[in-house]
Amino acid sequence: MPGLEIGPVALVREGRVAAGDEVAEAMGAGLCLMLIGERPGLSVSDSLGAYLSFAPRVGLPDSARNCVSNIHGNGGLSHAAAADLLAYLVLRAREIGATGVALKDDRPGPGLLPPE
Repeated sequence: MPGLEIGPVALVREGRVAAGDEVAEAMGAGLCLMLIGERPGLSVSDSLGAYLSFAPRVGLPDSARNCVSNIHGNGGLSHAAAADLLAYLVLRAREIGATGVALKDDRPGPGLLPPE
């Protein structure tokens, strides 16, 4: 995406969502996309969750993040659909300067179009 730079990738063993905020703040990142493998024991063991934070910092509340979850090829959100959604959310986050409850997936699509 124009105007975006992908910084260093940080791998955090057994990390939780907030670990991304700490790492991103230390790197001076404006956005953080944290990818987390879902917990063992769920119905699909290879599911992925993606958490997006604008202006990440230690102590950022969960309400300031967007979560795209259930990403997997066994009936969940496909990798391609998740990538499209995350790209949209990144662009909108940069436009409005926020993520979380302030950022919605308001792309036109089934169920979102106004009645004719």
